[in-house]
Order: sequence, then structure tokens, then C-alpha cells
Amino acid sequence: MYPATAPASGTRSVVSSAKGPSGMASELTVSGEQLNARPFTRPGEALEAVPGLIVTQHSGEGKANQYFLRGYNLDHGTDLAITVDGVPVNMRTHAHGQGYADLNWLIPETVSAMDVRKGPYFAEEGDFASVGSVHIGLIDRTEKGLAQVTVGSFGYRRLLGMDSARVGDGSLLVAGELGTYNGPWNNPDNVRKLNGLVRYSQGTATDGISVTGMAYVNKWSSTDQVPQRAITAGLLDRFGSEDPTDGGNTNRFALSGRLAQSDDLGSWKANAYVVKSQLDLFNNFTYFLSDPVLGDQFDQHDDRLMAGANISRTLNGSLAGLPMQTSFGLQSRYDAIDLALTNTVQRSYLSSIRSDKVGERSVGVYAENTVRWTDWLRTTMGWRGDYYAADVTSLFNSNNSGSVNASLGSPKFRMVLGPFNQSEFFLGAGYGMHSNDARGATTTEDPSDPAIKLSPSPLLVRTRGAEVGVRSRIIPGLDSSFSVFILDQDSEILFSGDAGDTEATRASRRYGFEWTNHYRPKSWIDIDADLAMTHARFRGYDSDQAAVYAALAGYPEAQIGNAPGNYIPNAPPMVASAGITFGEKIGWFGTLRWRYLASSPLTEDNAFRSFATSIFNGRLGYRADNGWRVQLDVLNLFNTRSNQITYAYGSLLKTDTLYNLCTSGTAPAAVCQNGMMDYVLHPVEPLTFRLTMAGTF
Repeated sequence: MYPATAPASGTRSVVSSAKGPSGMASELTVSGEQLNARPFTRPGEALEAVPGLIVTQHSGEGKANQYFLRGYNLDHGTDLAITVDGVPVNMRTHAHGQGYADLNWLIPETVSAMDVRKGPYFAEEGDFASVGSVHIGLIDRTEKGLAQVTVGSFGYRRLLGMDSARVGDGSLLVAGELGTYNGPWNNPDNVRKLNGLVRYSQGTATDGISVTGMAYVNKWSSTDQVPQRAITAGLLDRFGSEDPTDGGNTNRFALSGRLAQSDDLGSWKANAYVVKSQLDLFNNFTYFLSDPVLGDQFDQHDDRLMAGANISRTLNGSLAGLPMQTSFGLQSRYDAIDLALTNTVQRSYLSSIRSDKVGERSVGVYAENTVRWTDWLRTTMGWRGDYYAADVTSLFNSNNSGSVNASLGSPKFRMVLGPFNQSEFFLGAGYGMHSNDARGATTTEDPSDPAIKLSPSPLLVRTRGAEVGVRSRIIPGLDSSFSVFILDQDSEILFSGDAGDTEATRASRRYGFEWTNHYRPKSWIDIDADLAMTHARFRGYDSDQAAVYAALAGYPEAQIGNAPGNYIPNAPPMVASAGITFGEKIGWFGTLRWRYLASSPLTEDNAFRSFATSIFNGRLGYRADNGWRVQLDVLNLFNTRSNQITYAYGSLLKTDTLYNLCTSGTAPAAVCQNGMMDYVLHPVEPLTFRLTMAGTF
């Protein structure tokens, strides 16, 4: 919903986490200035500053974004760990999806930096971090206050205010925003968003403290993905909706604190947090497949209290005269969650599918040791242990209640060679993990039909990865890196928040490369270009899917796309981006950016494929020496008719021939349970203008 806005001169004081030398070629830090120089449609897209990461939205401006990285459709956050000021964003055992990471409450102007890591090679990184992690730091203060207003196409309005003041020995930062947006949809999004932040800090990231409070509320309607056949038949246009009552409401209130201190032996840091959040999400993805009369809308309710604390210690020393650094830490978290999945009609309660109370706790311990053997060789060996336990109380079926626990140990290794002629070579390997929904680990009966028995899923899932890379600065002004990676994921059974039961997936393997370039030939110009390519496949043969395919014989409209195969749906084989940014602190400034998401398989047999998406965004503005700034963002500059997201699955519309066959009892049950296979899509917003006026005081 929010555009990135270039900060006026002197409006921020960056305070980022202290970082040592890079441990991998793919590890990097993106400053808040770099991030805010990019034009983007919604706050979650700020993460596209991470090379190879694509952020989309398919269902309104209050739902978590969908993320793609290294050949993974990460859904709403699984396997991409995100924190803000040390507070986890990913929600485990979430009503909509495991690892749900909603960043709609992020105020981009308050970001100081993003620290990015990829792969399971870092002992500090735990749950959801197998593919990557993004740690977002916040500014502590502003040199001047900021008042900003943005107006744009399709009812876009945003007000932002931010200022800080000296209080005692520290600084008090206050930021707040109001936002509304309708979007180009026939059924307006009608977004109403209120967001605020208060932060008190003293000292620095390595010697100081901070206490931060956040509050966020949002309500919206949403145009979910629509079937291609309805568009082709003229029943809907691209911006239409099959169920205009879809949408949701959410809130989030957080309190966190951070403490860091350095001494003669090294440093230590600690943080703690409490987050209270609530979400009601109304969706209808299959239209009239499950209920041919009232429709398939459902409500996913998530009400949780999350609390956690982390502490770590870093010691500087020597081993036989060789410089050495040892880090170890403890991470803990507890989630108390009330969950419900109900059938609804126009957001009104119809019937319950399942309702649960979950208490989930985890403890992670880790240690890493880095030795610099020579001026050109350093190694890091690490180990991480994770313990998870959960108590699930099913309010409708006691057979789906229970207690479960699991633990995993994960060794890590990294090696850096260099620098040689301003170039370094990297090697990393390690084991990682992510947690599954605790309900899936205790569910033994289908919530919709207790006669159907289910196998509980594992609570923790193993991943394994390796990577080699090089980073070079041989060419003056050019920072270039190249990484080749492989990542394996064990066979797992995932909990489906949309159905309330479990669904099986097979083991998978992904391998590919990332090439990242940042060039700054002059102080007033930045050029970047990134390319990532991945080969992603399931492993083994899917006999269950073969049985499904056979059961659909005679009904090609249902059978197509259901043949067994090894393609991974929505796994992008190629992602590319490029951009140029120019301007000094005073005067004209601008940005032109390009983002490309290649065609991807949408079904395991590759019968359906998405079309590639290519989008240009631009910005032009002027900063006056008195602190005033005006800028114009142009999103989807060439008005491309692309899609934010495309899926392929079975559904039923009342206009389908198959609908009549199913309601009359003519078609087999397996066919009617699958529905008519088709593309379903959510389009990119058309050409959009957003004008911003800002001033400092």
C-alpha cells in the first residue's frame, strides 16, 4: 500500500547492528537510504532490495505478502526468517499458513538497515531461515522532524509524521501514519490503516539500550485471484471478484527491548519482546466447489500472544597465537494461540471446521567459533540445537488433541579465502530446519470427516544446503558477487490452514546461482543488476497423485494438470532485476527500476505454466535546500498486463458444465471434489501515479 519515499536530507540517523566481515558471498547489508530510494507499491516490497527476492500480493492490502527466493515459493514466509528490531515476524502454527510474515505494519522510513543472509550456514539463524533471513533494524532518532503527504491513483492516500527529541541521556522517536487505498478493483479494497511507533534509545547498537512500542490496525476488502475462464467468457474482467465480501481485519501491538554492551573480552547482547496480534481472514478460492449453493468462503481466525527472549555472548581471543572469535547464545519463544477455521457466507458464520487452543514453546542454543589461520584464510564452525514442544487442544474433536515435542541438531561450516586482488572466495555448508504447524503433528482425523484417518506430520523438518561463491571489487566502484548453491528438503507433511488438515509433499532439491552487482561510478549515481536462476524439482515418484489422476479419467477438464510429475508448482526458474538511481542530497533525484519473474510451472506435471512478469517502476523528484521535497512515483510505468500471482487448481463456477454434472449427481465424487482445472490469477495494478510532498521541521 505504501510507496517508498526518499528521505529528505538530514532526516535520519542510521543505527544498524554491528557486523563483522561477510561470512558468505550472498551475505549483505542494505541501508535504509538504499531501500527508501526505491519506488514500491506496498511496504513488504521493500524486501525486494534483497537480490533474487520477489514480493507479491494476491489478496488485499492487509494480508501478508507472498515471497519467492532461490526457486522457492515461500508462501507467506515459510523458510524466510524475518525480524524487525530483533522481534520475529514469522508466525508459527498460524491460521493461514506456517511462517506467516505480515509486514504491512512496517514504516519504511523508520528502517535503518536490512542484514541479509541466505542458506543454512549460520548458527544464529533458526526456524524458517533455511532459504534466507532478513533482519530489519530501526533508526533511533531523526535530526529533523518529517511531515509527509502522498496522494495517488485509485484512492491512495497516506499521511506520515516522524520526529525525535532528546530525553535524558537518550532519544525519543515517534512515528505515525494513516493510509487508505481502494485499488483498481471493481470491488474497492477500502483499506483503512493506522500505524504508530514510539522508541526510546540510548547509546549505540553495540553499547546501548532501546525500548520500542508499536501499534497497528487495519481492515480491508480484497479481490482474490479469479479464474481465467470467467474472464475469457466475459463474466468478469481482470479486476473483478467472484466473492466481493472477501477481506479481513487485523491488529498488532508490540513491546520490545534491547540491551548491548562491549567489554575487554568482547560483547554481549540481549533482547525481549511481547506481541499481541489478531487476524480474521475471509477467502473464497474455489467458489462453489465445496458448497454448490452457499459458496466456499471461509474465515481463518488467529488470536495470539507471543513472547520471547534472546541472549548472546561474543568472546575475542586467540588459539596458539591465531586470532579467534567465539559466539554462543540462547533463544526462546512461547506462543499462546487461539485458532478457528469456519465456513462463512458474506462474512457471516455458517459452520465450524475446527477450533483449537495451542501453546507452543521453543528453545534454541548455538555456538560458533571463527579462527583466522592466515591473512587469507579463516574458518567458522558452528552448531545449533533446537527443541520444540506444543500442546494442542482441539475444541471439537479430542482425538486431534495432544502434546508433541521434537529436537534437531544442526552443524554449520563456513570458510573464507582471501582477499586476493580485492576478491574473496567463500564456502558454506550446513543443516537447517523449519517447524511445521503443531496442529498437523497431533491431527489423526480429518476435521470435515472424522472417519478419514490421517497421519500426524513431523513437528520439525530437516534441510541441508551448501554454497560456494566469490565477491570481487577489482573494478573501481563495482561490488560484484557470484554464488552457486544447492538446498535439499526432506519429505514432509504440511498442515493446510485452508482445509484444517494435512497434505503431503515429497522431498525436493534446488540448485542454481545468483549474480549480484552494485556499481557506483560517481557519488551521485548508483547502478545495480541482479540475476538468479534455479532448477527446482521434487524427488521420487508420487504414487498418490497417480491414483488421483486415474480417478479423474473421462473428465479432461478435471484431469488435466493432475498427472504425477516432479515439477514444483510456482518455483520460479529465473528472477532478474536492475535499477539506476541518481541524485545528491539537494536538487533533482530519480530512480528507474525493472523486475522480472520468469514463467513457472503451476502443476507437478507442468501442464499449466504462468506467464513471465516484467515490471518497470520510476521516480522523479526535487529536494530543496530548505528541507522541502516533492516526488512523483510511477508504478507499472508501461502499463503491463501482467499478474502478481498465477495458480492452477480445481474450482467450480455455477456457469461450468461440470457444476451441473456434480449437482445432478452425474459426475463421480472424485471429479466433483477436484473441480475444473484452470488458471486463477491476480493482476498487477495498472499504470499508477503517486505524488508526495514532504517537509522537515
